[in-house]
Amino acid sequence: MKFLGLTKVSEGKYLTKYDLTYETSKKNIKNYEMVSRNRDLHSVEELYNGKADSVVMIMTDPAGERLLLTREFRMALGRTVYGFPAGLVDPGESCEESARRELWEETGLTLKTIEKILPDSFNCVGITNEKSCVIIGTAEGEFTESTSDEEEIECRWYSREEVRHLVATEAFSARVQMFCYFWSQSNL
Repeated sequence: MKFLGLTKVSEGKYLTKYDLTYETSKKNIKNYEMVSRNRDLHSVEELYNGKADSVVMIMTDPAGERLLLTREFRMALGRTVYGFPAGLVDPGESCEESARRELWEETGLTLKTIEKILPDSFNCVGITNEKSCVIIGTAEGEFTESTSDEEEIECRWYSREEVRHLVATEAFSARVQMFCYFWSQSNL
């Protein structure tokens, strides 16, 4: 595919819609709709360059026996879905700072250790160029309600057996479901 250009269609509070134009290998013109957290895209390089927009925390308890999951009402679905604590990286904030802040805001827990920070990855490449930083570690403390009145989030620890049951019966975001399946089947 040869990139021909992009046009900003509309700008919302959190997402900006763009129309992209490509030329296929058979010289056909392909128009594609996408959304981005970036309000000012101009080139194909800007579609994939830049810092992480959001952070995702994969947390176990200090013993490594239970996995932290959220059950959050997702407006685009009109229902609750299981996931990991996650949120947007604020301007000037590192992924680690964002993880500590978001974990506390959504769960009341403290980030105890960071075992691994994965390279940035794309969230939903069929719709957006949004990138996430994934932080793997341990958390501790007592659960509290989310500090945001715009989010309805329930959090708790789950054993491998409980996660196996959830994966078989409940709605998840795709990559959380995949991780949970493998975590529940092994001793990761």
